[in-house]
Amino acid sequence: MTQVKQEEEILDVLKTVDDPELTNVSVYDLGMVHSILISEKDVYVTMVPTFAGCPALDFIERDVKLAVETLPWVERCEVTFSFEQQWTTDDITEQGKIQLKKLGISPPPENYTIGTEWTVACPYCESNYTSMENVFGPTACRSILYCLDCRNPFEAMKPVLKDTSELIS
Repeated sequence: MTQVKQEEEILDVLKTVDDPELTNVSVYDLGMVHSILISEKDVYVTMVPTFAGCPALDFIERDVKLAVETLPWVERCEVTFSFEQQWTTDDITEQGKIQLKKLGISPPPENYTIGTEWTVACPYCESNYTSMENVFGPTACRSILYCLDCRNPFEAMKPVLKDTSELIS
C-alpha cells in the first residue's frame, strides 16, 4: 500500500472521530488535524487544539489513537498536540460548518476582521436579525446569541484568526 493511500485511510478514519463536546462534528472537520507521519506500521498524528486549555484534549487524544489503531496495517498510533501552530476558525471545513448548524451552533462569521464586533445568522431560521447575549458561552470557543426573528437562543463559534498585525511593517 502506498503512503498516499495510507494517509487517505487515516484521514477517512479521523473524519469519524467526533469532538467530545460536539456530536457529529469530527476533529478533522474542526480543522484540528495538523500533520500525519507514517513510519512503517507506526503513525504519528499532530493536532492543533481549538484552545490551549480545552478540557477535552485527553479524550480527543484517546479517541484518535483508538480510531487510527483500528486500521489493520497500523501497529501503534501516537497523538500529540502542537501549541506552535495556531488553530483558527478558518480551518473548519464546509462539512464541519454544516454539522455545527445541525447542532444549533452557528459557524463563525465569514470575512471577520480582528477586533471588530461580529454577529452570525441564526442556525434555526437563517435570520441575520440576531444579537450577542454573552460573548462567554459554555466553552471557551463559543458565544451565546439570540435570534430576534424566531426567538431562539443559540451558540456560535467565536471567530479566531491569526493576528497578522505583527507581520505588517
